[in-house]
Amino acid sequence: MNYYNEIKNTLIKNETYKKIKDYSKNKSDLNSYYKVGRLLIEAQGGEARAKYGNKLIKEYSERLTKELGNKYNYRNLMHMRKFYLLFKDTKVNAVRSQLSWTHYRTLLPLNNINEINYYIYITEKENLSYRDLSKRIKSKEYERIGYKEELQKPKVNTLIKNPIIIKTNNNSNEEISEYAVHKLILEDMDNFLKELGQGFSYMGHEVKIKIGINYHYIDFLLFNVKFNCYVIVEIKVNKMKTEYIGQVKKYMNYVDKNIKEAFNENSVGVIICKKEDKYVLEYCSDDRIFTTTYKLKT
Repeated sequence: MNYYNEIKNTLIKNETYKKIKDYSKNKSDLNSYYKVGRLLIEAQGGEARAKYGNKLIKEYSERLTKELGNKYNYRNLMHMRKFYLLFKDTKVNAVRSQLSWTHYRTLLPLNNINEINYYIYITEKENLSYRDLSKRIKSKEYERIGYKEELQKPKVNTLIKNPIIIKTNNNSNEEISEYAVHKLILEDMDNFLKELGQGFSYMGHEVKIKIGINYHYIDFLLFNVKFNCYVIVEIKVNKMKTEYIGQVKKYMNYVDKNIKEAFNENSVGVIICKKEDKYVLEYCSDDRIFTTTYKLKT
């Protein structure tokens, strides 16, 4: 087989097809670039020898650039090769056409397939632009979230990042009060809800409740539409302590008895601390209570 001619013809057919059927050009791009990636591997003598064949790709890129234009330079052919290698164990149809080639190029520097799958999932779910996707990757969202391989059956805690990034204009590294943290969150509630994860909506701040003869205040009362449940969020500016669990559990029980409807799921609690203590939650018997940390960032 003349691999160069096969690659060239594939790219020409793709360009022609896109002009005729503009509405499906994205799918055509992905299928064509996947095929080019496979052909490049084969031309190099197979996957085992591919890493030694970059000279061949350079030669092809120089010829294609002269004949078809700069979009088929060495760098882009290398992208196509990696694109194929990442998804070769799935059918071509499994490459989501909801994502553009620009989306996939944004993902290509990543090497962890679980991480890539997470960002594909979140891009489809939230209809992210490639710029938004790039921001999520730069913020190391995958590393901060406990989602990992549970994409098919997520739980509330799999949507919560660690740490939560709270934006501030203060460049100082000094400790700040709970009141100050609350104020920062309220000033940029949209960002806070996005940091928490998917499906969170704001219900109230310093929500006043009465238990017995005493009044208490829930830091933040949220609702998660994805899991149909209220979420009690407590902010602590120090290390995780056992008594925080009892406090949140009390608020959860109150909400379940007095606020939630019969068709809602039981409430969950989220404790956001400055520092974690893994031993505290290890002996917590309630799996509806989760903890994470926060980090101030300008």
